[in-house]
Order: sequence, then C-alpha cells, then structure tokens
Amino acid sequence: MTSKNDDLFARAQLTTPGGVNSPVRAFRSVGGTPRFINRAEGPYFWDADDKRYIDYIGSWGPAIVGHAHPEVVQAVQQAAARGLSFGAPTEGEVLMAEEICRLVPSIEQVRLVSSGTEATMSALRLARGATGRDKIIKFEGCYHGHADSLLVKAGSGLLTFGNPTSAGVLKDFIKHTLVLDYNNVQQLEDTFNSIGDQIACVIVEPVAGNMNLVRATPEFLQAMRRLCSKHGTVLIFDEVMSGFRVALGGAQALHGITPDLTALGKVIGGGLPVAAFGGRTELMQQMAPLGAVYQAGTLSGNPVAVAAGMSTLKLIQAPGFYETLGAQTSKLVQGLSQAAKDAGVTFCADSVGGMFGLYFSAKVPTSYAEMLAGNKEQFNIFFHAMLDEGVYFAPAAFEAGFVSIQHDDAVIEATVAAGRKAFAQLA
Repeated sequence: MTSKNDDLFARAQLTTPGGVNSPVRAFRSVGGTPRFINRAEGPYFWDADDKRYIDYIGSWGPAIVGHAHPEVVQAVQQAAARGLSFGAPTEGEVLMAEEICRLVPSIEQVRLVSSGTEATMSALRLARGATGRDKIIKFEGCYHGHADSLLVKAGSGLLTFGNPTSAGVLKDFIKHTLVLDYNNVQQLEDTFNSIGDQIACVIVEPVAGNMNLVRATPEFLQAMRRLCSKHGTVLIFDEVMSGFRVALGGAQALHGITPDLTALGKVIGGGLPVAAFGGRTELMQQMAPLGAVYQAGTLSGNPVAVAAGMSTLKLIQAPGFYETLGAQTSKLVQGLSQAAKDAGVTFCADSVGGMFGLYFSAKVPTSYAEMLAGNKEQFNIFFHAMLDEGVYFAPAAFEAGFVSIQHDDAVIEATVAAGRKAFAQLA
C-alpha cells in the first residue's frame, strides 16, 4: 500500500527545493520520508496516513500549552473575524508589548516582527548603529537565524547537514563576525582584552537549542556581562527558543543576568509567526522613526498572530505551570536515561524547563565540539525506532526537544516504554 506521506513528498519535490520549506524537515540527516502532518491536538499529531505520534518538537517550541488549545484557537478565530491584517497599529500590539515588558524586566521597550531571524538581525543592526562599531561575536554551534552576518559556524539545519556556513554569504558580510567557543571564558576574556573597543555586540543563546540542548555555564554568562559592560559592548541574548520556555522570564531570569537586548519568538506567537526584540529604552529609541536605525515589516504585529501569542502568554502564567512543565520534562529524560542504562547503551540526557536534549555520548556536552563527538548513527537508529512506536523526536541529532503542559504522566510513560524497545535495538 502506498503511503500518503511518500506521495506528498514526491509531489512536493517537484515544486519545492528538497520537498520542504525548512531544511531539517526533509529527514536528510536521519533518512526516510518526512511525515506530512494533517492535524494536531494536545501532545499529539497525526500524519497524512492518520498515524498518531506523541510530539516532542511542538512546532520547535511554540506549542507549550499543547496543540490546538481551545482558548488559543478561540482567540485566533475572534481576531480573524475582525480582519486578518491592516497595515496600521492595533490595540493588540500595545497589549503584547506591555505584557512582554512586564514579564521580562530587561526589556523596557520592544518592537514586534514576524520571525526569529528578523528579531536577531534587527538587534544586530541596532547594536552596530548604537555603538558605531562593526565587529560582532557569536559562538560556534549557536544558530541565530539565516541573516548573512550570522551564518558562520552556526547550528540547527546547517549543523545537521555538516555545513557550518552557507553558500551565497559574501566574505564581506562575515569579515567582522568573530566566532568563539561556547562556554570558553578564557577565550572570551582574551578577545576583549585584545579588541574590546571594536566589538559592537556579543550575541548568544543562553540555553543553546540549535546544537541540541547545551547549557551556558554561569561563569561564561557572567564574564560576558562583565566584559560587555566594561567595553561598551551590547550584550544580546537570543531567547527565541528559551524565552518563556525554560522559565517565565526566560534564561536570563534563571541566571539573574540582564542583557542589553533580547530576541524573542516561538512561544510569544503561540504557533503563529510573531517574534520580537527589545531592551533598554535608550537603545530602542535609536530605532526609526525616532532614530537612524531602520527596520520595518508590513505584517509585524499581525493582529491574528498577536491574539494567539497573547492567549498563550496568559495560559503559561497559571499557578504551578512551570513547576509542572519542568517536572514532566525531567521525568522524560530520567526515564529514557534509565531505559538506556538498562539496555547497556551509552546515552545521557538533560533538560531545562520545557526544553530537553538527548545525547548518544557518555556525558552531557558543554560545547559544539563535544556535541559533534556523539554517536550520530545510533541516534538515527533510535529516531526511526521511536517513530515506528509513534513517538516523534526532532529528525536530527543536533536539535533540542520540547515538552508541552499536555504531556501528562501517561504520555511520558508511553514514551519511556517505546524508548525501552528502541534502546533494545542498539544493545
């Protein structure tokens, strides 16, 4: 019997490069046919063949309250009935800005955009405009979207395909981009001691999610904050993934560090395209129309997308939400770790809030190099074994996973049971 997934993939490749609109979806890293999703509800989605999967990507983070949450759907329906887009300000944009500024104290003013790439790209331009400097620092394995200046030794799909940069990016665009090792404090110190007065900004994922889940050490982030303050450099936290995922105030709340600018996305859109960048008032007021740094977008602050995001932001503020989310994510990684141990498979896992990482290595990685040293072949076997059991993890060894508040004990137990079968294939 022919699979509808196979048929759709064959058709898609005729009209779309690689048959997908975002590279990791192509399954090139793990092999096989991508699943074309037909519908989703709670912690599950169903593919074109109507097979149900426990979903651990959650649209790469936004589905924190579960798929098709009734309150989010209702908010979208009500907003859509009033009109899809106006190209003019709405009250919803004001409410969203007020909520973000209230929940993330480092953000005094915020500008809404439509994607994480737009958010980081705009924050970068603002930092350069504000400082009058050219050089920027990013870290190996961190992915900040597909803006030209940032596609240097990046994570996410680029890492999956074994390509640390991108064709079509001119050397002139990246000649001012310095790439340092994640969690290497001494290297950061040495760089600032050498050229600190030339560095416009440092951009970092405080919890990396694009070379799988890799935590920044407190010492690393503290050194970063101290050096940026000393040298007049703008510190940008890319919390497109970690924002409202690892804690209500993001990773910066967990570490007690105040960045100058923050990029947000994913959760603030609740499944629709909304992202944002914001920070200190004196920085943000250098944006047009008040200042000389230009940024614009016809669909920025789209009323339907903002409605989905606002509904989600309200739901995640329920008492005990993050305690429950973190506990369920911990149960998942502990259960899978025990299952691997019982099978004699070299494996470990880690989690922060509602994000997690699975590693076929002896210890949790702390850098890009350590992540690359994991057993990718074993991950691929595990991935397909879990897929056969109806559990959908990210189709790449270098991507973090996500748990929703709808992943209850029964769902976690079913996942661990599937894991035991999958690990048995690797023993």
